[in-house]
Amino acid sequence: MVSTAPYGAWQSPIDAALVAAHEGAPEHVGTIGDEVWWVAPRPAENGRKTLVRRLTDGAEAPALPAPWNVRNRLTEYGGRPWAGVARGAGGPLLVFTECSDQRLYAWEPDDPAGGAPRPLTPVSAVGGGLRWADPLLLPERGEVWCVLEEFTGEGPQDVRRVIAAVPLDGSAAEDRAAVRELTDDRHRFVTGPRLSPDGRRVAWTAWDHPRMPWEGTELKVADVAGPGAPFDDVRTVAGGERESVAQVEWAPDGSLLAVTDRTGWWNLHRVDPDTGRAVNLCRREEEFAGAPWVPGQRWFAPLPGGTVAVVHGRGAQRLGILDPETGEVVDAAGPWTEWRSTLAVSGTRVVGVAASPRTAYEVVELDTRTGRARAIGARHTDAVDPAYYPEPLIRTFTGPDGREVHAHIYPPHSPDHTAPADELPPFVVWAHGGPTGRSPLVLDLEIAYFTSRGIGVAQVNYGGSTGYGRDYRDRLRERWGVVDVEDCAAVAETLAEEGTADRARLAIRGGSAGGWTSAASLATTSTYACATIAYPVLDLLTWADGGTHDLESHYLEYLIGPLAEVPDRYRDRSPLARADRVTASFLLLQGLEDAVCPPEQSERFAEAMAGRGVPFAYLTFEGEGHGFRKAASVVRSLEAELSLYAQTFGIDVPGIPVLELAK
Repeated sequence: MVSTAPYGAWQSPIDAALVAAHEGAPEHVGTIGDEVWWVAPRPAENGRKTLVRRLTDGAEAPALPAPWNVRNRLTEYGGRPWAGVARGAGGPLLVFTECSDQRLYAWEPDDPAGGAPRPLTPVSAVGGGLRWADPLLLPERGEVWCVLEEFTGEGPQDVRRVIAAVPLDGSAAEDRAAVRELTDDRHRFVTGPRLSPDGRRVAWTAWDHPRMPWEGTELKVADVAGPGAPFDDVRTVAGGERESVAQVEWAPDGSLLAVTDRTGWWNLHRVDPDTGRAVNLCRREEEFAGAPWVPGQRWFAPLPGGTVAVVHGRGAQRLGILDPETGEVVDAAGPWTEWRSTLAVSGTRVVGVAASPRTAYEVVELDTRTGRARAIGARHTDAVDPAYYPEPLIRTFTGPDGREVHAHIYPPHSPDHTAPADELPPFVVWAHGGPTGRSPLVLDLEIAYFTSRGIGVAQVNYGGSTGYGRDYRDRLRERWGVVDVEDCAAVAETLAEEGTADRARLAIRGGSAGGWTSAASLATTSTYACATIAYPVLDLLTWADGGTHDLESHYLEYLIGPLAEVPDRYRDRSPLARADRVTASFLLLQGLEDAVCPPEQSERFAEAMAGRGVPFAYLTFEGEGHGFRKAASVVRSLEAELSLYAQTFGIDVPGIPVLELAK
């Protein structure tokens, strides 16, 4: 029976504990022979990540017991943490990085003696230590090649990065000198190497401050020298300061494939490794890649017959098979509408991770011979009746100067409740992180947590988001804190003007760069009644003066402008400098081990707001970094957020702890 109740006060079976139990998604898929492996989150196990193995008979089992945690902290965001190969006898051989000590380990899961993983690399007491990512396992050479991030001092920018070879015999486990460096450190950032089929050439990408990898990277090619020697005749064959090469791979026939945005869109090209001449294999105003935040992301994977599996689209990204000879793409059938940046190929099989508005991310296999796609791992099961899931709308709004703003709108929805006819619902604008990110249109129980209670959600892919071409990304150049704030406000205000949302009950929330947008919105607009601000950037001057990790330490030159030329802009746009203009209530959430957005900024913001009469709460989380992985943290933060909305919007929400708001 459907009952009438105010928006926001509806009862829902989707509680915070259920959301936390389903936090995260499978990632970093790979194949070892006919087996499929991937990294899976375990929020209930202190937020660790484990390897999961799907055997040839279809059985699926966690491969590494607690407390093993398969993750690395390369550039703090990490990179692909594992690789594996099949062997003629003895089962597969794997290497992976362990989060607690950041060492690289070798592991033989079918060892009849039940041997534990053995370390391959040493521990360094200097700064952030030694970190390894994007491994290429080469047992025939007795090595694993990967990105090495080595701290040379205690500061976050005291670091160098190279491609290195680690011996598989364990001789480097206590001896840094046994690690062989294959490149020099002339470039600040590198991705993992890709070896040509004949073993004679290698390719990778590199870039330097102040650029981020979606601004400009270089495609490097080198010759593989003899045993014990570094790469030879290193040369740049594509890319530059205004061209982003997001991924590079060798095809089985020895040709070099790369995704570059030289046309204004990330398209797949065949690149001559000698001359750099590039041929666009599918010229479309679509993206065949996304922002390459971490080494090891894969939006395309060459197949043995000459075709290429590609993740592509404008906005939403789907899986297709590209014929390079004709430029035609045939998309995989099935309910999945969004594919992540992880693909693996084994023979004629393509494996990836995909979701839809009705299903969470699961491991999906496409048989290119039959065209059949099926979920084979981390299969979605409905934790509650799907009738409680939201029904999203894809919309394009008009922002300032007539510019397009892309968004996903999730109206309140419940099979049990309806609201009084004369009431409009509260809405929360979600600003994604990055800011070079994108909100995918997929089932997210965190969204359903609010919509099933009668609170609408608007995910805004504001100017600067990926998925819509380089010009759309570049709207944020020197206008961070302006374009993102304006675009989010345009969506919120349009929803209010058209009668979709209650203008008096609008909120905004976001984490990281989304936290910045939320805080900046409170400091510069009167659109919102409250905000949830998670692990944010709040003070640009501190950020620019060594107050963050190395990867983004010069990012503000793009987002704001050179500090020496526009110092006032850094002060004027910082929410911390505008704390006196904040009049709306807010919740501030911060992980105490966050190296990207350190707690110091949140602490100063809370101190600046104390005693000013604005209701707010500042919650900190032990053992959490940039983003919350532990189930308990997710529960606490979600319930606090709902309580903030209840108090601000005047809603009675029983059954959740009341958030204490200071003034």
